[in-house]
Amino acid sequence: MSDPVSETIEATYRQSAPRIRAALVRLLGSFDLAEEALHDAFLQAALDWPVKGYPHNPVTWLISAGRFRTIDRLRRRALVDRQRDDLAYLAAIEQAQEEEPVAIEDDMLRLVFTCCHPALPAEARIAMALREVCGLTTEEISRAFLTLPSTIAQRIVRAKARIRTQRIAYIVPDRQDLPERLEAVLGVVYLLFNEGHARAGAAERLSEEALHLARLLVDLLPDPECLGLLALILIQHSRSKTRLDPEGHIVLLADQDRSLWDRAMIAEAEVLLERIRQSGEIGAYGLQAAIAACHARAATMAETDWPRILHLYDLLQQAAPSPVVALNRAVALAEVEGEKAGLAEVERLLGDPAMQRYHATYSVAADLQRRLGRMEEARRSYSTARTFASQQHEIRFIEARLNALA
Repeated sequence: MSDPVSETIEATYRQSAPRIRAALVRLLGSFDLAEEALHDAFLQAALDWPVKGYPHNPVTWLISAGRFRTIDRLRRRALVDRQRDDLAYLAAIEQAQEEEPVAIEDDMLRLVFTCCHPALPAEARIAMALREVCGLTTEEISRAFLTLPSTIAQRIVRAKARIRTQRIAYIVPDRQDLPERLEAVLGVVYLLFNEGHARAGAAERLSEEALHLARLLVDLLPDPECLGLLALILIQHSRSKTRLDPEGHIVLLADQDRSLWDRAMIAEAEVLLERIRQSGEIGAYGLQAAIAACHARAATMAETDWPRILHLYDLLQQAAPSPVVALNRAVALAEVEGEKAGLAEVERLLGDPAMQRYHATYSVAADLQRRLGRMEEARRSYSTARTFASQQHEIRFIEARLNALA
């Protein structure tokens, strides 16, 4: 028999742990202390909530519980050690406790900017933010980077040490300092959205958090790339209710009920795209948003403007070249010039070691092979894709395709 209180605590953790962690970093001034405080808070909830009941505002309750338990622990340690540094640190965070109300609205954004500080190595910034801001595991981050978990773990450890030794401030920088951090910050928000989008289901909160952060960024700096990222997220998120069927199986874009797409989100994105056009500048996120808008405007899959999408992918590959962009371009190429042309591009991409570990490379190859009637090759490609897929809905989709080919 399930325990309702335990289920509530677990649900609160899944939904709110990143926001609670971000607030605790602000209040305690330390990533390591914040992580300990987060776990302390949920341990306290497991003890108190069954007896005293569910609090009116559980997020605020957990932030306060984690903060107070940490201060108590530091106070006991300071009384024993009487180290001058410990006493000074304790005085500082106790003063912050008295002067700062528990305000968490912008804590996630502050934490993103801290993790993306220019003093940190470029390759560590996004990994650090995804771990500390989003609570993703090193394995999940390594999939987003198409690299090894051990490499990600080393980057995060070194970045944390530099934040600590250089006393990097936990703030949103002044407006004049925003541009130099913008690229990394936008990358974090985009990867946060993609992680929620890819995992779907309970991970939907990550996409919602990314949408919220993208709006905050536009308010801070209405740069064309900020507008482009928000437009892209809005269009992608507008399809969230149609991406999975009631059993949790993937529904391909061609098969989605377009009447259920959120037209208000799409309209908001179109306004943002018009602002980008008027600015005379368009970057990688603006181009991706323009591609997504081509799909959103088409009443049916058959009416999709594939030549324009292929042209936009050509521009995107010039602005922000990557093997994943090239893979998506191969899909568009297959629609414009035929499956053989698209498959040749995918096979070329399989020469990249990173793409050899990416399940979508094999799924795209399998689909094109299937459409060309090369069924045995398609089965092999789908089987390989299944070994690299990590999400259950992805695995179920690939297995359904394998069964259909059998």
